[in-house]
Amino acid sequence: MKARYCLITSLAVAGFAACSPPDANKPTPTAGETAAAKFEQAKAEEATRAAKDYTYAQKNEFVANMKDDLAQMNQEMDRLAAKVESSSAATKDEAKAKLQALREKTADLNKKLDGVKDSSESTWDDVKAGFKKGYDDVKDSFNQARQWLSDKIAPA
Repeated sequence: MKARYCLITSLAVAGFAACSPPDANKPTPTAGETAAAKFEQAKAEEATRAAKDYTYAQKNEFVANMKDDLAQMNQEMDRLAAKVESSSAATKDEAKAKLQALREKTADLNKKLDGVKDSSESTWDDVKAGFKKGYDDVKDSFNQARQWLSDKIAPA
């Protein structure tokens, strides 16, 4: 009986010794890592919202959410354009061209959004899919332009 008790006690002690607090092995994140994690979380939430499968009955919600996203992109482009002004002439010219192309794509996407507003129940899925494709293209272009500007000027 004593041997059995010792065996059980030994296994229990070994099991508890192998356990550690959940965050004991993780390094404390730096401010930059925390900011990056928050940015990635915000991007994931935005993608979830954009990818939500809206029904025709939710058309107004879809349009409102996409208008908000496009407005935020325009605000970010304005902020990036202000940063461009402090860069070298060569970088400034190239950055302005990239931002102008991006603004044109965003303007086209706003026109597509008007088409989404005017869609009927029978055309909803096709119109929505076309808008989402354009939205994804603009979002990718926006992220590439932001990264390029960050590399050329300073972290944005």
